[in-house]
This record gives sequence, structure tokens and C-alpha cells, in this order.
Amino acid sequence: MTTEPAPLATWPLAERSRVEVVFTDIDDTLTLHGRLPAVAYAAMERLAAAGIKVIPITGRPAGWCDHIARMWPVEGVVGENGAFWFRYDHKERRLVRRFLVDEATRRENRKRLDGLAAEILAAVPGTALASDQLYREADLAIDFCEDVPPLPDSEVARIVGLFEAAGCTAKVSSIHVNGWYGSYDKLTMTRLLMAEAFGIDVDEDRGRFVFAGDSPNDQPMFAFFPMSVGVANLRRFLPSLESRPRWLTAAEGGYGFAELADLLLAARSDHAR
Repeated sequence: MTTEPAPLATWPLAERSRVEVVFTDIDDTLTLHGRLPAVAYAAMERLAAAGIKVIPITGRPAGWCDHIARMWPVEGVVGENGAFWFRYDHKERRLVRRFLVDEATRRENRKRLDGLAAEILAAVPGTALASDQLYREADLAIDFCEDVPPLPDSEVARIVGLFEAAGCTAKVSSIHVNGWYGSYDKLTMTRLLMAEAFGIDVDEDRGRFVFAGDSPNDQPMFAFFPMSVGVANLRRFLPSLESRPRWLTAAEGGYGFAELADLLLAARSDHAR
């Protein structure tokens, strides 16, 4: 039986005080109703100032992740559901970009995905290419509720089925269905980022990390990290999740993320006494 997430306030102090890295989804985890609230950005800044690394793990495109890695108070970012990691090297003053597959393969996959996009849009009325599709390197994002009227779950399932019939991996976020050629996911690239950029084996001591998310495509992370948190808006997906987070915040989106940051920083303060 799948366990129901507990309230975040029940997270034991001893566990919280060990956290060194916060992995977090962006859409509807850091954001709320499509905007990044000040409390969420401030929470990232406060965590960074306390020496806790913040690393977004997102389905958003390479173009956005370039900006995030450069401009946000983060140590790196995994984008397009695991297609790459980016990290800004402040000492060298350059952006480090690491893709899972080479450029030639990405170009070939793009041609195939462009053809598939036309098929999906014709087969499922009411869908659209995600508005950020132009800035993507490795996947295809089909919008089912960000800039179009929300589609019923049955139509979202049809989109997933069309991706899978074409040999793609497909994942559902809170706003898009993302599809790509390859078997990687958010966790695959998170492992690579931590090993290659920081020399850290995430399998060695999972008690040093926490992951925060809000949707079905976060399930590999919920399943892998013992300390995983869903923001309150995850509740609508709970009946369909095979892997659930251990805790759930009281507030939605970025306000829930701020709750998480408050608990981590309080644990640091209590531990230092």
C-alpha cells in the first residue's frame, strides 16, 4: 500500500539538520499560478547564504536554464527532464553545459520530434506546442493547460500514448506532457551533475539531500530520496502516484517551498546551539 505523505511539520529535527543540498522542481513548486513569488526566491537566497546548495531539477528548456544557472542563487540546474545539466562557473566566468547526448544526435532527434508534434496536435484537439518549445534542445513539450484551456485527464493520457507509440519516453508535469528519445529522467542527470560538478555520489548517503516537487514526473526523485517533499498542490495527483513524497507542505507552490526552507534553516540554527 502506498503511504500517505505526512505533514511537513512532522519532519524530525535530526534529519533536517543533515541536509546539505535541496533539489527542487520549478513549475508549481517554486512558482505559483505561473509566477515566481518573492518568498520562493528569497528562500533560495537564504538557503544559499546558509551553505545549503539549491539545484532546480526541471522540465523547462535549455534557454531558460541558461538564465537560471547564471542569474539565480543556485549551484546548477538540470533541465528538460534530465537531458542536460548547466552550471555557472563564477571563478572562470563561464557557463558549463553538459548534455547527455551529442549535438548530432540531438539534431536528428529534433527532426523526428518535429514530425511527431504535428501528429499529436492533429490527433488531440485543444493542445498546442508549449510556448517555450523554441528554446528546447532535446525534447518536445505539449501544452495541456499552461496557455490553453485545461484538457481532461483522458486527453493527457492520449498524448502520453502517442509519444510512447512513437518510441519516446513521456512524462506528465503540472502543465505539459514532455516526450523525448532516450530512457533518461530527472534522477539520471541529477546523479551525473553531482558526480561531475561536485564529486558527490548521491547513492552513498541520501540523508544529505532533500527533493521538493509537485507532479507525476517527479516520481523518480520521490522514490529515490528518502527525504522528499511535495508542495500542497501535489494533492490532486496523489491518487495516481505510485511513488509519493514522504511529507507534504501546508501551502502551495513557492510558499510551500518557503516552508521547507524555513524548517531547514531552523534546524541549522537549533543544531548550532
